[in-house]
Amino acid sequence: MTRKLFGTDGVRGRANTDPMTAEMALKLGAAAGRYFRRDQSPVHRVVIGKDTRLSGYMIENALTAGFTSTGMNVLLLGPVPTPAVGLLTPSMRADVGVMISASHNPATDNGIKFFGPDGFKLSDEAEQEIERLVFSDITPAQSENIGRAKRIDDGRFRYIERVKGTFPQGRTLEGLKVVIDCANGAAYRAAPEVLWELGAEVIPLGVSPNGFNINDGVGSTAPGAAAARIRETGADLGICLDGDADRVILIDETGEVADGDQIMALFADRWAEEGRLKGHTLAATVMSNLGLERYLNDRSIVLHRTPVGDRHVVAAMREHGLNLGGEQSGHIVMTDYATTGDGLIAGLQFLAEMVRTGKRASELAHNFEPVPQLLQNIRFDAGQTPLETAPVQAAIAEAEAQLDGTGRLLIRKSGTEPLIRVMAECEDEGLLRDVVGGVVAAVQDAV
Repeated sequence: MTRKLFGTDGVRGRANTDPMTAEMALKLGAAAGRYFRRDQSPVHRVVIGKDTRLSGYMIENALTAGFTSTGMNVLLLGPVPTPAVGLLTPSMRADVGVMISASHNPATDNGIKFFGPDGFKLSDEAEQEIERLVFSDITPAQSENIGRAKRIDDGRFRYIERVKGTFPQGRTLEGLKVVIDCANGAAYRAAPEVLWELGAEVIPLGVSPNGFNINDGVGSTAPGAAAARIRETGADLGICLDGDADRVILIDETGEVADGDQIMALFADRWAEEGRLKGHTLAATVMSNLGLERYLNDRSIVLHRTPVGDRHVVAAMREHGLNLGGEQSGHIVMTDYATTGDGLIAGLQFLAEMVRTGKRASELAHNFEPVPQLLQNIRFDAGQTPLETAPVQAAIAEAEAQLDGTGRLLIRKSGTEPLIRVMAECEDEGLLRDVVGGVVAAVQDAV
């Protein structure tokens, strides 16, 4: 079945515009409620979290109406990180979990992500079935079986305690000064509290959400704000989360950025030394830098590449019995601790390594020299299919011939935004610019 709603990470779009309308959220809630009420259990539950976007109120209420109409009881967590939903879905014995967030997108967007009863994101097959139900007639519950909804006040605190439990026992963050940039998003309260309770001197940034300022000049997509604060305060590390706190970018004490590839390199090497790296393998997407692959190969660690999206990373990890994976963009998945990417836990694991080794962040955050990589995005309108045009296909073929085995070319549609992403890697930076520029020009002419 052709997917109309679900992308690489749930359903996403501009708020109050199809598909991210109250009407569609109601239908999705009803469809997911019907899908997860297939057994005969007397009680069915869903937990719903959200980030700090204004449209979250609208979508939360619509989802609640949809779920309760099929007899599901709704537990409302309020603003919590996405990984908190993954944690609380099984711990609260819920049939399904939902996170209302558009992650790193601007405040005008929103999205809906689903988690199964095990706390992991849904499979393609489950999403397809829910999508089929959305566009079919859904039988509502009988009037006496309509579900209830209530607020859960301690969801954030449960998450905080679980996150603190991932930090090595007997160690603290005493003496470390940490900038924590919460992107005015879902972790604006939880993240500073965790760091402070573990002993750090906390310098908060992006902790004043107003419904409109999520990811606006702060967070993992705008690390310059945290870098400036580090230079001003002499902090030891900056932790930059995105709007729903499932990804992280780190800033060392000099203000230099370390992306997900560098973080994964450190963790994979360390875990392999300790015998903790299952399968002696790291799962990462096709976007991860060739330099990471070479670094791992030198240490006899396998890099298992997956399609883009942390959901695909997790699926590969579960299939192959792995416990470490992620994305260059900062999703770091450690299934020993969480069911999805968790930016705060990843930041804590990095801090734990600083404490263990006594090394500065700059000594730990830059493990390999990246191969020059260039990524450009081209926006397109609904209904356009620029990658299918003959001129674009010809430009792609020419680019691949130019690289001729000396680099990588990756062209794909974003699963979360109406963008064509053109990425290439090559040691020759002049050739790199030519290759990407040629494809980008052809795509721009086609839109």
